[in-house]
Amino acid sequence: MTDMVWKRDEIESPCIQICVVHPTERICTGCYRTIDEITRWSKMDSDERAEIMQDLPERAPRLTKRRGGRAARVKR
Repeated sequence: MTDMVWKRDEIESPCIQICVVHPTERICTGCYRTIDEITRWSKMDSDERAEIMQDLPERAPRLTKRRGGRAARVKR
């Protein structure tokens, strides 16, 4: 007899355990979701989750911009 494992038929979370919210973009630097999306994820239906999952790759470039460093401190 094989053990039956109960699985939910829904889209899994994109969380990768790097939970840091970018200070200006206000999205998680690990999964690119907003705080609201993260909070509501377990209550969303599959269609809403799929729509967010489709949008996530477009959000990644928003976090590649440098926020300052030496160049921001040096007046020209």
